[in-house]
Amino acid sequence: MKDGFVRIAAATPSLRVADCAYNAEQTISLARRAADEGAAVVVFPELGLTGYTCGDLFLSQTLLEGAENALDHILEETAALNAVLLVGLPVRCGAALYNCAAVMTGGKLLGLIPKTYLPNYAEFYEARHFSSRKDVDEEIVLAGQTVRLCARQIFCCRQLPDFMFGAEICEDLWVPSAPSENLAAAGAMLICNLSASDELIGKMQYRRQLVCGQSGRLICAYVYADAGQGESSQDMVFAGHNLIAENGSLLAESRRFETGLTFADADLSRLAAERRRTTTYPKSGCAARVPFDLVPHELALRRTFSPTPFVPQSRENLAERCEEILALQAEGLCTRLRHTHCQCAVVGLSGGLDSTLALIVMVHAFDRLGLDRKGILAVTMPCFGTTKRTKSNAVKLAEAYGVTLRQVDITASVTQHFADIGQDMDVHDVTYENGQARERTQVLMDLANKCGGLVVGTGDLSELALGWATYNGDHMSMYAVNCSIPKTLVRHLTAYEAGRSEGELRDVLLDILATPVSPELLPPKDGDIAQRTEDIVGPYELHDFFLYYLLRFGFAPRKIYRLCRLAMDGRYDDTTIKKWLLVFLRRFFAQQFKRSCLPDGPKVGSVAVSPRGDLRMPSDAARRIWMDEVEKLDPEADR
Repeated sequence: MKDGFVRIAAATPSLRVADCAYNAEQTISLARRAADEGAAVVVFPELGLTGYTCGDLFLSQTLLEGAENALDHILEETAALNAVLLVGLPVRCGAALYNCAAVMTGGKLLGLIPKTYLPNYAEFYEARHFSSRKDVDEEIVLAGQTVRLCARQIFCCRQLPDFMFGAEICEDLWVPSAPSENLAAAGAMLICNLSASDELIGKMQYRRQLVCGQSGRLICAYVYADAGQGESSQDMVFAGHNLIAENGSLLAESRRFETGLTFADADLSRLAAERRRTTTYPKSGCAARVPFDLVPHELALRRTFSPTPFVPQSRENLAERCEEILALQAEGLCTRLRHTHCQCAVVGLSGGLDSTLALIVMVHAFDRLGLDRKGILAVTMPCFGTTKRTKSNAVKLAEAYGVTLRQVDITASVTQHFADIGQDMDVHDVTYENGQARERTQVLMDLANKCGGLVVGTGDLSELALGWATYNGDHMSMYAVNCSIPKTLVRHLTAYEAGRSEGELRDVLLDILATPVSPELLPPKDGDIAQRTEDIVGPYELHDFFLYYLLRFGFAPRKIYRLCRLAMDGRYDDTTIKKWLLVFLRRFFAQQFKRSCLPDGPKVGSVAVSPRGDLRMPSDAARRIWMDEVEKLDPEADR
């Protein structure tokens, strides 16, 4: 339960219809296995102590007593387990019979959740046996314990504030207004569904979509435990299709027609952060809160984390995402060109990744608008650090796209400027570097004025997060098309363009991808790039990982560090991750003043740093508490 992670289990035991003692033993066996595996919540199928397909046997007092005795046995045998169990059974209350979920831990019944919506159509005849009252709220005695029977209950763990769950039963999920909507609005982060969903052609896909969709709409984790082997096949077949989803994404899914356990580690603190971030999330739900205790324990997380959270892992999804991003970037630039009536756009083309992506976007935008590509002015501005490779690639790229190329050698102007301000040419300090960047920006701005166009910025999201830009130099433009594209994604977008290109264009794009990332502000060594960005600020894949979890979910540094260790296992050692996390936090806080005056640019993903949109952060905010937390991290601690 460290860092907000809770292991959830969906259980489908073997079953015998109406054999409550057998079903209880199967339930106990799986409950023990699940608890041994670290599960904090174990959800069993609907009416699992009797079987869903008992038919008119539900009217038998013998069966009902058998179910109650089975529940009593489970309570006794699982009292020592450090887990909450949800078990399905029929429950008598006065003259009514309810289809219920019994919630228990430590041998104590916490509550009974009755099914709200009873299907009584097609193959279902639940209203023949069971009652449904949305407003039922009774105290009854069951298995020798006094317990509340009410659908509107949320169970809250004292040891983990975000660990709050509610329950609904099968059909409750399939209706237009599910009980889980109220439970989530009342604070439940996890919804447990005890189900007996018979299998039909195409139903598996729909069931999966339904569970994932509900978890996304409610910003919750959703566990669906389905009846399977042993239910009567007189008229139906049950597959035991268990599902666990989190905020729209499927975490785990069982194979059909098998019994056993399905596990997933849900990140409840992530869900809580997302709800806080989403100010339209309803907070008006009505439900009683029932506290319970669990002993906190460490989990060796089974959940995997992508080392590149900004980049889809599937090749198919990546291609689709790249196409969509390029379209968003291009459309943003199209709108700005239309509004300003510009038919010319200027870009500094260095032969590096960022300026290449900016040019790609400009070409797409001009093509969308039906404008002549010659209206794109690509300017290469060699100076002290420019290598033959990058200069040559800039020229080849401009020619391959058919844009206008102009070369402006700024060596003389920068040299004169250094003479004017008394800068020693042999001192390669920040003045030496930034003087070149500012001169390039001046050239671009003045050329844009000459042609009646606008300057397209090339800086990316990763550079903005780190402040790796020259203030009033490459930091500034008239429209910044890459401002929400992290460096790890810039590479994939460029590779995508290369993959659908041919000839000279493809070759030059591939060589640009193979060129080390560098601002090229220091003189080359033996003709090669002397200044490698990642040697100075650290690996971009680490910084992009830090950035994603810091801004997207507001995670604490200790959690970011933990997830990064898991995601980057084998790529970076723990000491290296800690080192660059400290660098990231130091630079992120210190460089906010640069982000406070960024030019316009299109937001294309869930993380952005625009001062007008996603990141309203004071430029003088202190970083101390974040840095202190990282300093205290122990690389030898358990993962």
